[in-house]
Amino acid sequence: QVQLVESGGGLVQAGGSLRLSCATSGRTLSSYTMGWFRQAPGKEREFVAGIWWSGGSTFYADSVKGRFTISRDNAKNTVSLQMNSLKPEDTAVYYCAARRALVRVTTTSLMDSWGQGTQVTVSS
Repeated sequence: QVQLVESGGGLVQAGGSLRLSCATSGRTLSSYTMGWFRQAPGKEREFVAGIWWSGGSTFYADSVKGRFTISRDNAKNTVSLQMNSLKPEDTAVYYCAARRALVRVTTTSLMDSWGQGTQVTVSS
C-alpha cells in the first residue's frame, strides 16, 4: 500500500493561489492513478482532480477546471495541485488519494490509499 502525506495548505484571500503537495512512499507508482479530493464542513468528500502516473493524463471536476492544475514529479515521487483564482467555496480539507489502476476514477470509495488531509481556507 502506498503512503501519502499532504502539505501546503493554509489561509489565503479570495483570488489568491496555493500549491498543495503529496509525498508518496512504499510503491512504484507507474500503474497508479493519483487524485485530489476535498471535504467541506457538513458535506461529502468530493473529487477535485486526477492524474495517471504513467503518461500524465489529467482530469478535473467541472468546478475547478481552468483554475486548478494537477501534476506529478517522477524524480521526487510527489503529486501537486496548483490552485489559482481561489474562491471561498474552495475552503475544505484536501486529501491526496491513490488507486492501483490507470482509470478516470472520481469516486472516493474506489481509491485504495488516503493521506491525512491538509486544510485550505479561502477568505472573502
